[in-house]
Amino acid sequence: MALRETLADPHSYWMEGGGAEEDVVVSSRIRIARNLATYPFPHRLSREQAGEVIHAVRLAVERPESVKKVGRFEVSLLAELTPVERRILVEKHLVSPDFLKGDPQEKAVVLRSDEMVGIMVNEEDHLRVQCLKPGLALEECWRLASRVDDELEATLEYAFNEEFGYLSACPTNVGTGMRASVMMHLPGLVATRVLEDVVSGLSKLGLAVRGLYGEGTRAAGDLFQISNQITLGRSEDEIISNLTALARRLVTQERESRQGLYQKQRGALEDRIFRSYGVLQYARVINSEEAMRCLSDLRLGLALKVIQIIPLGLVSELMVLIQPAFLTKMAGKELKPFERDMLRARLIRERLQSGKNGKYGSKK
Repeated sequence: MALRETLADPHSYWMEGGGAEEDVVVSSRIRIARNLATYPFPHRLSREQAGEVIHAVRLAVERPESVKKVGRFEVSLLAELTPVERRILVEKHLVSPDFLKGDPQEKAVVLRSDEMVGIMVNEEDHLRVQCLKPGLALEECWRLASRVDDELEATLEYAFNEEFGYLSACPTNVGTGMRASVMMHLPGLVATRVLEDVVSGLSKLGLAVRGLYGEGTRAAGDLFQISNQITLGRSEDEIISNLTALARRLVTQERESRQGLYQKQRGALEDRIFRSYGVLQYARVINSEEAMRCLSDLRLGLALKVIQIIPLGLVSELMVLIQPAFLTKMAGKELKPFERDMLRARLIRERLQSGKNGKYGSKK
């Protein structure tokens, strides 16, 4: 799928579900930071040097050997995309919000057609290689990201120190340069008011808990990103193993919380789930906050099998589709808040009906 098609389609491979622990773990991501040895870090680059870095990355991903081993990538300058299209990349979790800051002429996004692998060029580091998959799949993500990293390193000279490892503009990325994260749906822990204790415990273990779009964003729809903060002094395998084990413990806690709620408050919980489903089916106007809350309830109902109307992956797709940039893209113009709320309600109704008719599935 070409980048323009990606920007017009709310569906991504990571939303499809079917991965391990999919009832709680929405997706897994590995992101590795790399810098070129012969250039200053991005915040010190001139526009000409930034262009040279982008050119070097383009040559690396377009090598026939690289294409054969890790697939074909499309390289696009950020400046070639409209502001709405750039925000869609954030909404689909293909780039970070920080990537949109600064001069778009100095940045490029490199994306494989299935959206599983992408590279931000000249974000905080020269390269941020990302691999994203559904469910709990950190080891698979790491194997794929590592293969892409090896192909890039065949022609790019990385900034590396024997003592400190991979050098980074961000001190917390020095060492492996790797951030592993899982996006988890935790309505049970939120409802039972134990999430604050969980977050406090995770912080003591060197893990960060963030909102839907990473650092500085809120946890809409009871979705939380959990990632390692320490990259120095630990191997990649150790980081992945620790986070995978911790994610499995959280999955168990979340399932126990859900079942506890269901056993103690079955009537109230079913009423909440079906009320939310009703709002999503029939509302003519709905804002983003209410939509995300109702979608979270619907996802919980599907996971508990209280309701079995649509595939789990369609809820993830709707959580992207209803965001402001996608709505603007679909309308073909800037919308006033009330117009946006009307369009959001209509699209949700249509997609739910489509899902009930079985017209939802992979577009790989």
